[in-house]
Amino acid sequence: MTCSAGAGSEKSSSHQNPNANTNTSSTYIKSSRYVDDDTIDKDDDGDEADLDDDELFEELENDDYHMASFREQRIEELKEEVAKRKMMMESESGLYKDITDEKEVMDITTKTKHCVVHFYHSDFRRCMIVDKHLETLAKKHFKTKFVKIKVENAPFLVEKLQVKILPCVISFVDGIAVDRLIGFEELGNTDNFSTAMLELRYKTAGVIEDDKKVDPSKLKKKSIFGRDYGTDEGTDDDY
Repeated sequence: MTCSAGAGSEKSSSHQNPNANTNTSSTYIKSSRYVDDDTIDKDDDGDEADLDDDELFEELENDDYHMASFREQRIEELKEEVAKRKMMMESESGLYKDITDEKEVMDITTKTKHCVVHFYHSDFRRCMIVDKHLETLAKKHFKTKFVKIKVENAPFLVEKLQVKILPCVISFVDGIAVDRLIGFEELGNTDNFSTAMLELRYKTAGVIEDDKKVDPSKLKKKSIFGRDYGTDEGTDDDY
């Protein structure tokens, strides 16, 4: 009987040791954001549990603060982007504009950093195909101005730029012609080329912005009245 009582006393003493489960619960709470309710219930030391709860709530409050800061920063970025797009829309960026005065074309090419000009004829089917792709790109790339002009409305530019085969699309960066697309020969000589193919061409030329920087020294620099463009023996319409 004496031994049995002693054993029971030792077992009871073990259950009354406040340090037995407190350290386990404390360590678990500090190491994890998610706390097991059963573990907290087994903690007999209320003060220690309250301390761990305070630390937990402090950590959660810090997380809320960081998340709020991130949301505020993101909201400001979105506001700036909306304002920027509104300004571009007001300046007719994002539109594929049909211009009737060649003097306006010259002003655009000299005053706009990135510009794409399509010289077209309304009766030529391939000019209509180019229109579809350029209109899509104009809506996507606000920082580049896309315009078109009928060849009969631009006799001076047609002569100076030696526009002979249509469609003819000339791209400018800071008033310098950096790309000249004549017909569809460089697009696989097919009517079914993708907008992405044309987009890649202009990204490579630096006419529309890309994540990868383009080395300006690699751009083919010619003035708006430059003549050394070479010839195109494609099957497109002669003007």
